Amino acid sequence: MTSTNSVPAHVGIIMDGNGRWAEKRGLTRTEGHRAGVRVVHEITQASVSYGIGYLTLFAFSTENWKRSYEEVNFLFNLFVQTIQEYLPQLKENSVRLNFIGDVSSIPLFVRTALARSAEETHNGNKMVLNVAINYGSRNEIVNAVRTIIKLEIKDINEESFKNYLYTADQPDPDLIIRTGGEKRLSNFLLYQSIYSEIFFTETLWPDFTCEEYYSILEEFSHRKRRFGGL
Repeated sequence: MTSTNSVPAHVGIIMDGNGRWAEKRGLTRTEGHRAGVRVVHEITQASVSYGIGYLTLFAFSTENWKRSYEEVNFLFNLFVQTIQEYLPQLKENSVRLNFIGDVSSIPLFVRTALARSAEETHNGNKMVLNVAINYGSRNEIVNAVRTIIKLEIKDINEESFKNYLYTADQPDPDLIIRTGGEKRLSNFLLYQSIYSEIFFTETLWPDFTCEEYYSILEEFSHRKRRFGGL
C-alpha cells in the first residue's frame, strides 16, 4: 500500500536546542527556554492554519529531572506562565489542550494549572495540542502493561494495546520533527511512530521558523508511504 497525504493528521515535534541557542549568545539556559516558548506559540498557530488535527510537543522528558534543580524549577514555572498567557488564544482558535505523561509526579501547582487549562479548552475542535510533560515512551508502555494486568485483560493485540497509551483514540504521528541537530527519537512516541516520517533539522528550536516548518510539511506531502508494502 502506498499513501501520499498532503496534510499529516498528527505531527510530533522534539523541541531541542534551547540551551545551546542561549549559550551561543552568552545567555543563560533559561533565556533559551523563554525564546523557545515564542516558537511554540508560532508553530501551534501555523499547525492550526495548516489543518493539522493533532500536534504533540515534547516539553519535558522523564530524563530531564537530571538537570539542575534551578533549571527544572524554572521550566515548571515557565509552563504555568505560558499556559496562562496563551490560554485565551488557544480557546479563540478552538485548540484543545491535552497533557500526556506521568503528571502525578510533577509539582501540585503545575498539575493544577494543567487540569484547569485542559478543562477550559475541552470544547476545542480544530486541533488537539498534546503537551508531553514528564513523558517517556518506555514508561508509557510499561504503565500500559500494568493497567492491562490490573484489569486482567486476556485478549490484547497491537491495535487494542494503543487504548492504554496516553494517545488513546488519536492517530499515530504521520510526521516527527526533531530540531537541534541530534538524530534520535530520545524516548518519544516509540510505540506510535513505527511508520512516522522523520525529519531532522540542524536548526535550534528558538530559530525554527514557520517557513521551515511549512517547507518540511511540503516535503512530507511528496513522500511515498508504503507501510511495509511495495
